[in-house]
Amino acid sequence: MADKAEKAEEPKPSKVHVSQHPCLLAKVSQLRSQNTPARDVKALIHEITLILGCEALANELKSASGPTDQTPLGFEFQTSTITPETISLVPILRSGLGMVEAIQSLLPNPVPVHHLGMYRDPTILAPVEYYNNLPNHISGSGAHGSGTSTLAIILDPVIATGGTCKAAIEALQQWGAQRIIVLSVWKGWQKCGRKV
Repeated sequence: MADKAEKAEEPKPSKVHVSQHPCLLAKVSQLRSQNTPARDVKALIHEITLILGCEALANELKSASGPTDQTPLGFEFQTSTITPETISLVPILRSGLGMVEAIQSLLPNPVPVHHLGMYRDPTILAPVEYYNNLPNHISGSGAHGSGTSTLAIILDPVIATGGTCKAAIEALQQWGAQRIIVLSVWKGWQKCGRKV
């Protein structure tokens, strides 16, 4: 007889990665604990985002040769940079803002931050966009306008129903982003995976 606490885990979509990093799991436990002081939440979100970012970006970014440079001792060396070069961070307001600094600190150069504000309308049970500062793009022509990113990174700490995540992905697709990844601290991939 199966224990009630044991639930059959739903298979995740092939494009979804759920980190099992031991440090991440420990940090998430600290974040969820009723004993964690409110002042520690921001630091935990930052640390969790660093771990998630390292894992996600390791799969999405590639190393490329940059110009030559010199060390302080005068030795010449070949620098490294990353591709793609056009990356944007897209935090979902307001909770996603707490993840921006951590991802910016991982990247070799600052990247643009474009905010999306959405809320769930209780009457129609659907996400409503109230703010969008994605730069204009040329829609329908297949040509990307200035400001369109090769890689857009959605930052949303908690995915509940998956509706906001789906709406954000659709907004970025319409904007012309070629690749989209979603970084989330807590659950919801089951719902998001079914919707996208």
